Amino acid sequence: MKKPSQKGLTPLELRIMQSIWKAGGGTVADVQSRLEPEMAYTTVQTMLNILVRKGKLKRALNGRAFVYEAKETEERALRQGVRDLIDRMFGGSSEELVMTLLKSREIDAEKLAELSRKFDEEQGGE
Repeated sequence: MKKPSQKGLTPLELRIMQSIWKAGGGTVADVQSRLEPEMAYTTVQTMLNILVRKGKLKRALNGRAFVYEAKETEERALRQGVRDLIDRMFGGSSEELVMTLLKSREIDAEKLAELSRKFDEEQGGE
């Protein structure tokens, strides 16, 4: 069986990273208090240490507790997650992803055109 990608985030890792991104960091207890549903302290601690090993977080000793901060931005993680999804589910074809969104009515052609215009404006293009 193929080993999971070290780059991607599991659903639990993503929840923890979202807590870190939103608050700017924190101790194990800080992160634990922000998670819903509540998780055991040792589970949060284990997950934070896994994220440190994966290079997603850094930690520094502050008194008797480690403070964890993101090494990876939320935008970069989102891009990696989308890339992983496209690679796994659509054979690397972003066009297939868009076609699936259209076929499943998750987005319509009008909204897609609107998003394309908005993207062009943000990029300074036409």
